[in-house]
Amino acid sequence: MQQNYVFLIDTNNQQLNPVTPKQARRLLDLGKAAVFRQYPFTLILKTAIENPTINPLTLKLDPGSKVTGIALLDGENVIWCAELEHRGYQIKDALMSRRQLRRSRRNRKTRYRKSRFDNRKRSDNWLPPSLEHRILTTQTWVKRLMGYAPITELWIEKAKFDMHKMQNPEISGIEYQQGELQGYQVREYLLEKWGRQCTYCNKKDVPLQIEHIYPKSFGGSNRVGNLCLACEKCNLKKGNRPVEEFLKNIPSLLKKIKTQANKPLKDASSVNATRNKLVKTLSNLLPTKTATGAQTKFNRIRLNLEKQHWIDAACVGDIDNLKILTNRPLKIKCNGHGTRQMCRTDKYGFPIRYVPRFKFVFMFHTGDIVKAVVTTGKKIGEYIGRIATRSTGSFNISTRQKLVQGISYKYCKIIHKKDGYSYAF
Repeated sequence: MQQNYVFLIDTNNQQLNPVTPKQARRLLDLGKAAVFRQYPFTLILKTAIENPTINPLTLKLDPGSKVTGIALLDGENVIWCAELEHRGYQIKDALMSRRQLRRSRRNRKTRYRKSRFDNRKRSDNWLPPSLEHRILTTQTWVKRLMGYAPITELWIEKAKFDMHKMQNPEISGIEYQQGELQGYQVREYLLEKWGRQCTYCNKKDVPLQIEHIYPKSFGGSNRVGNLCLACEKCNLKKGNRPVEEFLKNIPSLLKKIKTQANKPLKDASSVNATRNKLVKTLSNLLPTKTATGAQTKFNRIRLNLEKQHWIDAACVGDIDNLKILTNRPLKIKCNGHGTRQMCRTDKYGFPIRYVPRFKFVFMFHTGDIVKAVVTTGKKIGEYIGRIATRSTGSFNISTRQKLVQGISYKYCKIIHKKDGYSYAF
């Protein structure tokens, strides 16, 4: 499996051309460089480079409501890639929980409290925190990559979803003009919604047809909630029968399809709400160009590449050919920096425990990624993972395979400070 290129900076923090993993190992073995950052893996030279020869790099983004694909290109060569997983839905749930707790407490203590919502005023470009988070995390990673690599250009897919037309394809005239957007391809949305596979037999990598869950002959409509994808065999087998009759012997699949069909268009609306502000924000950092989702898909199909977020990012914009030198994307997951809530509550809003006043224990912080080499006791071995600190100095380490409890801080060495993200390959 081909690994990402390694970022390289000199002793003056000047961005240099990324190097291959083999070149990076040689620099470390010769003592010419040291590890500057673990994620993304970056080396720092022990000397300054005068007038280095720099190859300008292009950064490409494929923004999504849940995952944003990132690809770094040197000409037509993909040398670094990542997938950034957002936490917008977690933020929404946390704010809702806080709102409910506060509302309950206020009702208990101040029954006739006057409403204050009329005193609030939002700015013109205000977005809900769950959507603003997507913009800020993307901006954060663009800035980070600019600090480690000589990036001179940014391409971003500016997707557009016609929510009005998706909900009611027959709408037209003035009624349609009162909608917000135009020109979204329903088929592309269905591919995302149903996982690019047949709804009835789960076959992948076969030609898929748009299928009416409730046939039009039985009163079904062309609304996107009544559409799914089916392979030719399943489509012909179902015919114009209602879905209940077709799947009467498979009740579990019937329930799953009905649940999936009624899901709201949250992902599409999230992309719609953030696309313009995201482009405007990133254009203040780098010269930015935009491309359509149709162009990205055309490039991916033309080059016979599989569907992945980072591959979509690499296919954004004008490309003639693409040479993928890495196929091991860095998986970046947003975890946040914790919470300021000093008192934990039960589901009714009553306090049950308090958090420690001091966050650091023996210079360690919950969320740090450490390497622990245990030489004595029942847990002899080497462990690498995220720690959860305890005031006693006995930590828990979450590795890829399992949770290891009761590791003393004396065996731990920090390899990556907590920064609000977790990493994997």
